[in-house]
Amino acid sequence: MSLLTRKPVVVLLAVAAGIVLLASGRADWVTGTVDGVAGPVRAAAVGTEAAPGLAGLALVAIAAAIASTTSGRIARWICIIALVAVSGGVIALSLRAVLDAPAVLGAVSATQSGATGELEASASATTWPWIAVVGALLLLVAAGGAAVGSRTWGALGGKYERPTGETGAQVGGSRGERVDSDWDRVTRGDDPSVD
Repeated sequence: MSLLTRKPVVVLLAVAAGIVLLASGRADWVTGTVDGVAGPVRAAAVGTEAAPGLAGLALVAIAAAIASTTSGRIARWICIIALVAVSGGVIALSLRAVLDAPAVLGAVSATQSGATGELEASASATTWPWIAVVGALLLLVAAGGAAVGSRTWGALGGKYERPTGETGAQVGGSRGERVDSDWDRVTRGDDPSVD
């Protein structure tokens, strides 16, 4: 099994991507000037303003990665699809900030000043939207690792459940004889701790 398909690696990749996304959300994504009443004014839009929902997507990615390693087969695939969707959302938000920086800064500046619509702006993107894209790519790697590795992963509660169809299961006694399990004895009303 590849290193990237192991549960701890998938979770660590997704958590690292989430941290990258949360950190990039606090940095300036778009900087430039906005035409104000008194002339051009320097302005900036941080990641959470330029890409609304970025912090939420980061938290969803972390939760989906953890859930993918602890849940059953169907829920695991839902989580993997969520990781891919979050990655796509982050890439789309980042590219919007890069490709339409003046409109993003104009809209954010209008909101900050209490106006509606968007103000006339001249702006360019910083490197932070690209760093967010790197975080999104990490999420895709985590989703790929989970998709490949999930065939061998068991659900978290699987080791604590009795196999289906097994009633009155017996376990090996101290001398190799077959005896009822402590669980079955408790079910019948016996207290195995009294023996």
